[in-house]
Amino acid sequence: MNKVDVSLYGIVDPNRSKGRSLAALAKISAENGATLIQYRDKQNNIRKMIENAKTIKKALLETSVPFIVNDRVDIALASDADGVHLGQEDMRAEDARQLLGDKAIIGLSIKTIAQAKNAPIEFLDYAFVGGVFDTQSKDNKTSVGIDGWVEIANILKTRAPKMPVGAIAGIDEHNIGSLFEAGCDGVAMISALYMADDVAMATKKLANIIHEVRP
Repeated sequence: MNKVDVSLYGIVDPNRSKGRSLAALAKISAENGATLIQYRDKQNNIRKMIENAKTIKKALLETSVPFIVNDRVDIALASDADGVHLGQEDMRAEDARQLLGDKAIIGLSIKTIAQAKNAPIEFLDYAFVGGVFDTQSKDNKTSVGIDGWVEIANILKTRAPKMPVGAIAGIDEHNIGSLFEAGCDGVAMISALYMADDVAMATKKLANIIHEVRP
């Protein structure tokens, strides 16, 4: 298992960027407290996605923050990303591991108790549980809430005590504290970071809150 800091996981998405450069947004947040950056794109074709991913990767080279591609192992390979974040309907984690190698960071989205019980933890470096709260960034049919997060996360932590387990969806400065108090290792954010007018200030503020509330 690769060691990865998931405490403030920024997800850059062209649909939630106010038309600004994804590479610039990624670099700004990486320089101001984000510990992991993911590129998520549901609108562009594969050539544009590879172009974007390469640009983001280049922008992050001057930082120590790893770069992750959402869903697409092929784009992660083409852009020399540090890893991939997989959904339940994406490539299997074991296949992604075989293609990307042992040093790649591989994360997985977990939504249910059954998924937590069956997650291929031997191939994962982290997992994120959610959606925890309602969000406009993603179509979450149901939100599990903090109690639901705890129930699912505890299954993963029992199976893999050293694996970081984070939370995603609808998270902002008002509910971060409750999540970390519940045992969360990190929060993934789109809108709270990248819909802000001042991304640097937003990142610093959230990073400071996490520093204060993290055990």
